[in-house]
Amino acid sequence: MSTFETVIAGVGGHLPERVLTNAELAKSVDTSDHWIKSRSGIGQRHLGADDEATSDFAVAAAWNALDQAGLKPHDIGLIIVATVTPDKTFPSTAVYVQQKMGVPPGIAFDVSAACAGFVYGLNIAHNFISTGQIKHALVIGAEKLSCFLDWNDRGTCVLFGDGAGAVALSAAEPLTAGPHQGILATYLSSDGRLAEHLYADGGPSTTGTVGLVKMNGREVFKNAVEEIAGAVFEVTERAKVPRSEIDWFVPHQANIRIIQACAKKLDLDESKVIVTIEKHANTSSASIPLALDVGIRDGRIKRGELLVFAALGGGLAWGSALVRY
Repeated sequence: MSTFETVIAGVGGHLPERVLTNAELAKSVDTSDHWIKSRSGIGQRHLGADDEATSDFAVAAAWNALDQAGLKPHDIGLIIVATVTPDKTFPSTAVYVQQKMGVPPGIAFDVSAACAGFVYGLNIAHNFISTGQIKHALVIGAEKLSCFLDWNDRGTCVLFGDGAGAVALSAAEPLTAGPHQGILATYLSSDGRLAEHLYADGGPSTTGTVGLVKMNGREVFKNAVEEIAGAVFEVTERAKVPRSEIDWFVPHQANIRIIQACAKKLDLDESKVIVTIEKHANTSSASIPLALDVGIRDGRIKRGELLVFAALGGGLAWGSALVRY
């Protein structure tokens, strides 16, 4: 079976127009800008309008990724949307993305791994591409988390936002000389025994409702630091790449203190960490590709540099990917 390298050909992001600042949120919830920033690093979040669906965010981000990659909808053979806020219970949000973008018949499905969803989707797409089944794919993290937050619970509603990030992936022949390119290694894991620490308390077969986000912040924090750092250790070992060679750490944007603790555990200088949480808040599966998009478009992340993505979310599920961009 042929083996190809999976390269990131393009990256795109999209944030809905409405911005909700901490100060504005404090008018309706018992909180303050200082309280939120000191505990999470968040200063604002973007919220989708009532008439906007998750697929709308996904499509906007995907168009940006295709434009950067120089690809057209007819080039795409696989669409994976990582989301916990799908347009409908079924079919997948990915088929609505396919429909809205005019992508011809091909593979399209969703992945539900909460904040780790983008890394899960990247792993799956890499397997399709590296084995020669697909030449070009879209992997999108997209969320409208505002639709199932308890806006009276300051422990959760202050933390999340809406948005989408996408990568266009392409197959490439391995180089005859020089370092490998694209996705070098991935690592995924989960532990259902910890599901009670971060979940939505609804579902079609249990309550018949969407439910609301519930979180045990202390336990999520503890596990996030341990497992995100551990996932980076694992993926660099699999690729046989020293951590000292990492140019950029692009972590899930859940909490600034988690990000800082992970960087310290990994002996990575904070100048090598892409942080967007202050303006984006936690956008779940969208946070890594959104942060990647910011880092590329502001000129920090350059072609040929070594990137590591890592995330933990509900499940608890976690994972990482080492990529030469």
